[in-house]
Amino acid sequence: MTIRRTTRRTPCIPVLLYHAVMDDPPDWIAEFTVGPKEFGAQLDAIVASGRTPVRISALADHLAGRGELPPRPVVLTFDDGFADLPGPTAEALASRGLPATAYLTTGAITPGPRSLLPPAPMMTLAQAPLLEQYGMEVGGHTVTHPQLDTLGARRLRYELRHSKAVLEDTLGHEVRHLAYPHGYNSRAVRRAAHAAGYESAVAVRHALSSETDEAYRIARLILRRGHTVADVEAWMDGEGARVAPYPDSLPTMGWRLYRRARAAVKGPEFAG
Repeated sequence: MTIRRTTRRTPCIPVLLYHAVMDDPPDWIAEFTVGPKEFGAQLDAIVASGRTPVRISALADHLAGRGELPPRPVVLTFDDGFADLPGPTAEALASRGLPATAYLTTGAITPGPRSLLPPAPMMTLAQAPLLEQYGMEVGGHTVTHPQLDTLGARRLRYELRHSKAVLEDTLGHEVRHLAYPHGYNSRAVRRAAHAAGYESAVAVRHALSSETDEAYRIARLILRRGHTVADVEAWMDGEGARVAPYPDSLPTMGWRLYRRARAAVKGPEFAG
């Protein structure tokens, strides 16, 4: 008789990270851009998976012990605030009943050179309330989109607190959630996010999140232009990526030290 061994898997939560959804993006963001046709097919795959879409606030509340999640949740997030977001992208989500979370870089969506983001078609700050009308929640993504883990304490506080205050003035309510630009964070950055009044923060890590993930570096899966519907289907099945939480690797820590040394010479740099 053959005895089949089974291993208990950590329940995983796909948290997807999108940027722009357009056919002809600027070169600098093209790698992280999904075409509208591909985007629609990926959303249809999420719907067909049977997972229940929730906003990041539901996952954050669960991690804090304040609420329960549905059995098979999925979270959709969008970074920066590209021009498609309050239009066709939000409409594609709403038409399928998919809530989402948008993290906005306030310096990039206000007039003038206030951001490190290179030029691209962006939404405006005045359109932020429209995202909520479409069923999206809005989180902060700093003012200028820097590598947060290379900043001094004063500049770090400014990036976290000022962007939060600007969004709260625009929306008329508290902004509770943060996304680290390009996922760059450290213990000091996570402490500063908590001190600034955020209740959660998402990183990147290109991993599946879980019900035991860290509230201030929730893992996300970043969508690149080469990803297919099959990739999304695998993630919905809990496959194709490792599951957080897990400690930073030695290469990750070494890369952070290098970037800090470079920033000490050159000043704050774009996280991208």
